Amino acid sequence: MAMAPGTSAAGEFGQSVGDAPQVDAPGLNYFVFALFFIFGGITSLNDVIIPKLKELFTLSFFEASLVQFWFFIAYAVVGIPGARLVKRLGYMRGAVAGLLAMMAGCLLFIPASQSAAFPMFLLAYFILATGVVLVQIVANPLISVLGPVSTTHSRLTFAQAFNSLGTTIFPYFGAILILGGLAGVTAAELSGAELAAYRTAESQAIVNGYLGLAAALAVVAGVVWLFRNRLKGEKHEQTSLAEGLALLKRPRFGYGAACIFLYVGAEVAIGSFIVNYLMQAEVLNLPEQDAGKLISLYWLGALVGRFIGSALLRLVSPGLMLASVAAGAISLIAISANSTGVVAGYSLLAVGLMNAIMFPTIFSLACEKLGPKAADGSGIINVAICGGAIIPPMYAALADATSLAFALVLPAACYAIIAGFGVFARKPA
Repeated sequence: MAMAPGTSAAGEFGQSVGDAPQVDAPGLNYFVFALFFIFGGITSLNDVIIPKLKELFTLSFFEASLVQFWFFIAYAVVGIPGARLVKRLGYMRGAVAGLLAMMAGCLLFIPASQSAAFPMFLLAYFILATGVVLVQIVANPLISVLGPVSTTHSRLTFAQAFNSLGTTIFPYFGAILILGGLAGVTAAELSGAELAAYRTAESQAIVNGYLGLAAALAVVAGVVWLFRNRLKGEKHEQTSLAEGLALLKRPRFGYGAACIFLYVGAEVAIGSFIVNYLMQAEVLNLPEQDAGKLISLYWLGALVGRFIGSALLRLVSPGLMLASVAAGAISLIAISANSTGVVAGYSLLAVGLMNAIMFPTIFSLACEKLGPKAADGSGIINVAICGGAIIPPMYAALADATSLAFALVLPAACYAIIAGFGVFARKPA
């Protein structure tokens, strides 16, 4: 998901970058960069946790996909109320509120592990995601005011790079820390008190990882709180929900918002079950931990693709570029689903490269020429990220009924619709 999945919420507050208050606090920039790194990494870490919880609680693919459902549904539930909260609190206090919610979510993994109950893990993920949404709502505009207007673009680009770095690094070390079993024992072989003890012991690795994240978030929250009164003259325009939803009647914007929903859903669906896919005997036949490490390649493709795509977009129409990478994703999926071994495994991992420019390109094409309505458009697209909650369970249910390879037809269909949007929006609005 790019910025996990990479929303730019700068327009959420009805305050343009050019009109925003400026503050000279260069040290705070680095802590905001850390925010991008952390919430990008936290989102991609779900891809490592899912196969672990699937084994611990002997879940079907559909049941395991509920992790992503409860994480990404927060965008739909919290997106608009969260924006209103940040308008009321201001950038700095809004960022602290998001960080504290993320900390609470991380700490909830302690009782989740002790209870050895899957629903407790889902609750922890929802609270964690609530904080992620709040931080994403405020992060981009916050970066924009922490320095001169002339360097805003470079700071935002740099921050996005930290986000992609997080999505690349977290899964690799998460796989080392979290994946793997105790002496070859599996939950399916145990019952009663032994099963509960096994789940508690095995999930302790998850707890340790999130406790480390909670400590890091506490440090960042403390620093941001110290600067809570440094922004002067914040003004946030209040708009009604009806005004924003009216934009969906515009074909270009409505189609684009639907594509954001489908893109995030397809990207998350593939990432969520790529470990199980690579573990299959007919693909790479890897142990769980080794397969987990390869998730980093999926997200590394998105990181590298940002730089390649940034250069190509100077030469090629954004709409045609979007259609091309969507077609590329479909081709790679078709190759993977109809082959075996190394070709099947690495062609699916390479879809990450195709994903790289999709979110920002869809976003910019959809919001083109919205003018004063750009703020409302940004808010709706932020909510559309909840596609990450809907498409993965659909993919998982199809995989349960058929196979992981056959179920790839669903993300392929999502990419086909996105390709159509690229052709539709190839000319300026």
